[in-house]
Amino acid sequence: MTLGAYIQVPFCQTRCTYCNFHTGVVSRDRYEPYAEAICREIATSDLASGPKVDTVYFGGGTPSLLDPALLTRILDALRRASGGELTEVTLEADPETITQQKASAWFAAGFNRVSLGAQSFNDRELQAAGRMHRREDIYRAADFLRAAGFRNISLDLIAGLAHQTRESWEASVGRVLRILPEHVSVYMLEVDEDSRLGKEVLAGGSRYGAADIPDDDAMADFYDYAGERFAAAGYEHYEISNWGLPGRHSKHNLKYWRREPYLGLGAGAHSFDGLSRWANVHDPARYVTLIERGASAREQIETVVPPQALQEEFYLGLRQLEGIDFARIERDYEPQLSDRLITLRERIDQLRSNGFIEVDGPRLRIAPDRLTVSNEIFVQLLG
Repeated sequence: MTLGAYIQVPFCQTRCTYCNFHTGVVSRDRYEPYAEAICREIATSDLASGPKVDTVYFGGGTPSLLDPALLTRILDALRRASGGELTEVTLEADPETITQQKASAWFAAGFNRVSLGAQSFNDRELQAAGRMHRREDIYRAADFLRAAGFRNISLDLIAGLAHQTRESWEASVGRVLRILPEHVSVYMLEVDEDSRLGKEVLAGGSRYGAADIPDDDAMADFYDYAGERFAAAGYEHYEISNWGLPGRHSKHNLKYWRREPYLGLGAGAHSFDGLSRWANVHDPARYVTLIERGASAREQIETVVPPQALQEEFYLGLRQLEGIDFARIERDYEPQLSDRLITLRERIDQLRSNGFIEVDGPRLRIAPDRLTVSNEIFVQLLG
């Protein structure tokens, strides 16, 4: 068993209109104390005596805002503490933050994968979403990364941004394929009531393009179109929101969907050891203070009881296109399923007869043409 390490960097240059994450815009002089706190958290962890770290993911926020020297310091601290071979080291980066010098420094430090937050190739959509980059910045960033030696680039798109049309979506997908990253993620916009965009939608206003958000049917159409284009280009659809060229599936993210252990470091980072889940305090300043005092930054510690683990097996496992091994779940969770197995099988049969679920021997999966309604399927199956 190996371990994934997630490093949370909750800083941004600006806040996207749809964002509800625990991130903020702060002075750059707070970056180094924060990075040093992460190094201290690593040093006081039990990484040396536990499973070896083999995947690392720097997420946020915008980790690419940190000076490359700080990112290198964190990565070196992780190597010293774990002693494992880091096979996949990912850095989330916004296009406008990438320079040739930064890209080269990241590659030299040991990063071998960059997740590029493009979101769209349409400047009007990017502006409405509060993004700082524009279409040409994405092309430029990809060129910098390739020149630095990166051969594993992931690129994100969001279906459902304000002002998005079928025409603009097709253009964005086509431009992704012009760059030809090794991995692509497509997320359907979720309007959170606590985001600026969500508040504007609830108020019936028009700021941030609130009145020009595509409806659910349009978003599903965009998603299906992207999937068809990616498949034709040789990408494998392996998780609801993710496509990868052969051998380029995200090793780190697969740990989440397979319920494998991961350790979260930094403010707001979440962890799972197979039996318990916990999170660090969300406020970066408080996190730094606690670490400097030698105190634990952990909170929200929760033991995952068997009924909850069973639900996670379905919810996380069915996000993967390969589905789940239902025979294994029946075996591993026999006590939890004993009084509901008949009901569960009836629900599976009903969903199967309606074309929502496919059954192949012991394997259970969501039908490929029903992925856009996966949440409704989960409710019908587990509710």
